[in-house]
Amino acid sequence: MSAPLRAVLWRILQTVPVVFGVVVISFVLTRALPGDPAVYFAGAMADAQSIEEVRVALGLDQPLWRQFFLYVGDLLQGDLGNSISTGQPVLTDLAMRLPASLELTLTALLLACAIAIPLGVLAAVRQGSWVDHLCRVLVTAGVSLPTFFTGILLIYVFYYLLGIAPSPLGRLDFIYFEPPRVTGFYLIDSLIDGDPETFFAALRQLILPATTLALFTLAPIARMTRASMLTALSSDYIRTARAAGLSGAMVLFGYAFRNALLPVVTTLGMVFSFVLGANVLVEKVFAWPGIGSYAVEALVVSDYAAIQGFVLAMALLFVFLNLVIDLSYTLIDPRIRFAAK
Repeated sequence: MSAPLRAVLWRILQTVPVVFGVVVISFVLTRALPGDPAVYFAGAMADAQSIEEVRVALGLDQPLWRQFFLYVGDLLQGDLGNSISTGQPVLTDLAMRLPASLELTLTALLLACAIAIPLGVLAAVRQGSWVDHLCRVLVTAGVSLPTFFTGILLIYVFYYLLGIAPSPLGRLDFIYFEPPRVTGFYLIDSLIDGDPETFFAALRQLILPATTLALFTLAPIARMTRASMLTALSSDYIRTARAAGLSGAMVLFGYAFRNALLPVVTTLGMVFSFVLGANVLVEKVFAWPGIGSYAVEALVVSDYAAIQGFVLAMALLFVFLNLVIDLSYTLIDPRIRFAAK
């Protein structure tokens, strides 16, 4: 077995205690939530006997330690349980809703990177200029403005006043049909189906919520890019490269920018994982059927299985993202090599 493969396997093994800890904490915290799911499932008119029968059917009458071992046993078989609010397996609900959140988050992140990274580089190169001041203003505004306020403001301006944006009611307008499901990403599935009309309809629905998230996520990316570039440009190797007569473009992009990418990539991973789990306000404002709104609906009714499934899915996604970031370090900086244990 090669050294890189052993290193990857070692990092995967290191995530096992993390995932187990997430399972334990999410199980305990969901049981501490106020409310009784048996009461919700039985209905408002149910008597005490009916509620107790539902509690027995859901396994909530068992001791807490037994409920945990039963839950872990189901997890090992790939069973996340059934949601009492939707009546479907939690795994099915997550598979239906996760692509919507991923499509929104990835689009917002790409849009934020397209603006924040060039802006951060220019702000560092032209420190003290109007570009630098513009970067600081955008960073301050992005951090200060709540996402729900930005979303409502964009809806008011572009949908209500100007009438150029579609109604903020989900991933597609009611006059369009969903494309045949392949990836769950409407943009990709419509292209696979050869349906440009649905593609542009889904893109129009995506613009406002993605812009709302992008305005929030570009702040930390631009700030980190600017700070990393300033550190790189003041380094000794940059002065040496300039003294050797290298062109400005080679010094800026071949040396400074490449070395400044490491903290930027780390920030991208943190921002992506945070936004994916915290974009519930945007999903609510734009009626976006993602996992954020799914988790909130589950919290309201104390849907244990749905909440635990959401937390576990976010944990696994975060672990996978950290692994991808570690692997990308070797592509950005050849000096970094994995040391297999």
